[in-house]
Amino acid sequence: MPMNRVQFQPGLSLPEFFQQYGTHEQCEDALIGWRWPDGFVCPACGTGGFTSFRRGQLLYRQCVSCRHQCSLIVGTIFESTKLPLPKWFLAMHLLTQAKTNLSALAMSRDIGVSYPTAWLMKHKIMELMRQREESRRLTGRVEVDDAYLGGELSGGKVGRGSENKVPFVAAVQTNEAGQAVLVCLAQLPFTKTALAQFCDRSLARPLTVVSDGLACFVAAEGAGVHERVITGGGKASVTLKQFKAVNTTIGNLKTAMSGTYHAIKFAKYAHRYLAEFQYRFNRRFDLSIILKRLAWVAVRTKSTTRVAIRAAEVGC
Repeated sequence: MPMNRVQFQPGLSLPEFFQQYGTHEQCEDALIGWRWPDGFVCPACGTGGFTSFRRGQLLYRQCVSCRHQCSLIVGTIFESTKLPLPKWFLAMHLLTQAKTNLSALAMSRDIGVSYPTAWLMKHKIMELMRQREESRRLTGRVEVDDAYLGGELSGGKVGRGSENKVPFVAAVQTNEAGQAVLVCLAQLPFTKTALAQFCDRSLARPLTVVSDGLACFVAAEGAGVHERVITGGGKASVTLKQFKAVNTTIGNLKTAMSGTYHAIKFAKYAHRYLAEFQYRFNRRFDLSIILKRLAWVAVRTKSTTRVAIRAAEVGC
């Protein structure tokens, strides 16, 4: 069997990471380059002249025209943080390079912070990934299937009626060889209205949607060409070649979660965990630059507050 070049690519090793981002000064220089690639521009008046000074370790720039002061991290995901920048960079590196997932507990040990701090950092980064993937749209041939996160509660309902199961839809764009290229994941109920909204948001013509016979997938007919395959039940239904890409992707997602997390509040946070997998999957072709791509977004996205992070959300 030939080697999978995507799976066995080297990525960014830990020695290379520490060589590039191991010190506070290196992280500052990187943030300056990502935030102001064409030079500093005052957010208040738009001019470019500035002077620099520090308050503690935090770097500030002051506009020479209007005297407006802004710190390097204001308006970014790092705003108001009391943690050193290398810890944030290491957290983003570990989350983007992981083959499967990384729990908050493992992150707390790896970067040397408390569990509550690691949990909040992880969710802020996952929320950043979710926002980045909001505009993702698939085209061409797209396999669509329904799935669930979570298991059955002892003494509760079984099957699709289980109170602990969170429904989500997986859509996978394939190439001519039938291989998965891009994925969109959405936590939503299996209704025609919800599926129609998902198709409008995440699919674009020219389009051929391949789905099974679940009633709600009729909504895909308005998105483009719709191929319904009646799979029936049992194990044979997941081996059909028409759904190889989406079934493999869902299997990898569930394996990554079950092998990493002991307990997740799926109903409250499933949309972020799905977005984390989606973000990495859609950028897996070049792991050497995935950290830079995430950091570039991080310096252009305001930090999400703890209250907002913990607020119950449903990604529909």
